[in-house]
Amino acid sequence: MTDVARLAGVSHQTVSRVLNGHPNVREQTRLRVRAAIEELGYRPNRAARTLATGRSQLLGVVAPNSTLFGPASLLAAFELAAGTAGFSVSVRRVGLLDRPSIAAAVEHHRDQRVAGIIVIAPTASANEALAEVPATVPVVTVDGDLRRPSALVTVDQEAGARAATRHLLAAGHRTVWHVSGPSDWFDAAGRVRGWRRALEEAGAEVPPVAPADWSAAAGYRAGQMLARMPEVTAVFAANDHLALGILRAMHELGRSVPRDVSVVGFDDVPEAAYYIPPLTTVRADFDAVATETLHLLLKRITEGETGPVRRILTPTLVERRSVAAPAH
Repeated sequence: MTDVARLAGVSHQTVSRVLNGHPNVREQTRLRVRAAIEELGYRPNRAARTLATGRSQLLGVVAPNSTLFGPASLLAAFELAAGTAGFSVSVRRVGLLDRPSIAAAVEHHRDQRVAGIIVIAPTASANEALAEVPATVPVVTVDGDLRRPSALVTVDQEAGARAATRHLLAAGHRTVWHVSGPSDWFDAAGRVRGWRRALEEAGAEVPPVAPADWSAAAGYRAGQMLARMPEVTAVFAANDHLALGILRAMHELGRSVPRDVSVVGFDDVPEAAYYIPPLTTVRADFDAVATETLHLLLKRITEGETGPVRRILTPTLVERRSVAAPAH
């Protein structure tokens, strides 16, 4: 570090600030230090830094063992944000989001002496385990229960669902049917609430929910049922994979999208723009969620904050070609 400081013509403290991502460093100085680091091949000794500062540069993540777009995208975004801030990330995946699995994952991270822990907890079954985490452990929950007195970062699922439903109503549809995600997921429950609230605010009929999981296969099965109901002209799917299955079912049963039935999804998966037709959907900014999560966790680590904090980010509607006015 002293060699880097000498080559860059700055102080040892300035090199430390650059390595820790401190904002109060001029960009020209930051670039000069980075160039010196690259030229000398310097790599920070994380173990020595932990001994010197008493603070680990390792963050723990407890995540569902899932390839679903939301949790996977959030995890990737958080790893990138943490790396940019000079932290390494240790991920512990759990097959079940229940008390024993989450408790074991948290203890694993504590054994590693992580500085803080992120728990991606999208289901109700995670609550019991989170309540047992010692108050001395800096923890931030993502997609957790809004009623828990904890630190939480999440997307406003209700706002996104209301925007999707209002968009379909504004196109002229008398009501909107909903194919939901699993009932024990906070995201799915929030989207149901937002959909229902938008219909009630508009004075529209509230049809029964078509329950499903998050898969295209479940969307296909629900779509086969809805396609046989001539009164169905608009469908809000709880995620884009469900919407994909609905699109195929509608096509196979001779109902054109959007001429006969309009469809809106949620998530804005990368493939959504290439569905036939391109899917109107709700986009959650996972990069912003990851950044807010990291900032909140670091504040709890450095300042010892323990009170309940909420960071709720509003998603945006992405309009494509799967919505049109009803044919009749």
